Amino acid sequence: MSPEAGGPPRTESARRAVEAVWRIESARIVGALTRYTGDFELAEDVAQEAVAEALVTWSREGAPESPVGWLLSTARRRAIDAFRRRSALDERYAALAGRLTEGEASSGAAVPPDRRDDLPWDPDRIDDDVLALMFTACHPVLAPEARVALTLRVVGGLSSEEIARGFLVPVPTVQARITRAKKTIAAAKVPFELPPAGERRERLGGVLSVLYVIFTEGSTATSGDRLLRSDLAYEAIRLARTLSALLPGEPEVHGLLALFELTAARFPARVGPDGEAVLLEDQDRRLWDRSAIRRGLAALGRASAAGRGLGPYGLQAAIAACHASAPSVPETDWERVVLLYEALGRVAPSPVVELNRAVAVAMADGPGRALSIVDELVASDRLSGSHLLPGVRGELLARLGRTAEARAELELAARLCRNVRERSVLLRKAAALA
Repeated sequence: MSPEAGGPPRTESARRAVEAVWRIESARIVGALTRYTGDFELAEDVAQEAVAEALVTWSREGAPESPVGWLLSTARRRAIDAFRRRSALDERYAALAGRLTEGEASSGAAVPPDRRDDLPWDPDRIDDDVLALMFTACHPVLAPEARVALTLRVVGGLSSEEIARGFLVPVPTVQARITRAKKTIAAAKVPFELPPAGERRERLGGVLSVLYVIFTEGSTATSGDRLLRSDLAYEAIRLARTLSALLPGEPEVHGLLALFELTAARFPARVGPDGEAVLLEDQDRRLWDRSAIRRGLAALGRASAAGRGLGPYGLQAAIAACHASAPSVPETDWERVVLLYEALGRVAPSPVVELNRAVAVAMADGPGRALSIVDELVASDRLSGSHLLPGVRGELLARLGRTAEARAELELAARLCRNVRERSVLLRKAAALA
């Protein structure tokens, strides 16, 4: 990335260069700086300051030969300045209190003596830095929504505005979550390091769940006027690919990646020209991303090859593989899908899993048996307030010829649904039963 010929580089060109480098390399940059400074919050702050400085300097001078090195150098200088300011301030406080004796260490805030003057970039530790960053951002001391925001910010490199847009929350809300998360990590003295081997698998579940939440919101937005928030979904895929490369021996990491790839493969066919939702049975399967399907099946194969049996994400990926390999909805291996949902219900029971099993049972054995499963969920009140339950129940009642009941259920589902595109599908189905 060199300066444009014939004149100074434009601001827009510099902005694109900075954004590209940050999106790709932010995790490694923040991870290396955290290891260098020993301060997670400071590392993220000085990295952001370096990005802001790059926008100005690269607009004037052009992007450097080593953009990552430039950002690291600049951030490192900012960190040293911060250490010096802290040290000087602490020394002034101590002097005023009359407690600073000759030769006494100022506060521990000075630049660590064992740090070299070169860049905080050890090629042998890049993987460890990124992995430690993921485990830090997803630390159980944080609330779930804080883990999601912090992961997208420091590991994914997304701005507060992008995160807010993806989850349809105000920007100040996202900024407050990130700020609180960093302060919580500092207050809890969470070390920037990989958990011990004995704890890693237990903690890994939290990392995977954060990525799952991000992808799920991207693949079917909870609310708003878009069905897909593909930027979130593809960011989750990118992070899952990184995680699978860093932890190649963990089958559930590959299972999660397989689920993401196989689900995202259908994105091109899930939305019509006007943004309307296209149901599975109406999708043009020629639009499905075959490369993503191949990647997903390969990841599922790696998850299966571990020989431990598929976990919750691997089982969901296996279900997605049934859809990906079927030429049509009627030709899908619904019996296998039912068996996979039964297995998923044993290892990760939830009302949503039961509801999805009911859908598969309806396709394999007819709506009667499926309705009894759904009615049990209604009686247990385990999905109260969700549009999913009346939506499925309405479909089953319609197939059984109970039109008036079906219409009432679909209208209820539409009232509960917060996504404009999904709601319009439900209303169309209800209107068709009038």
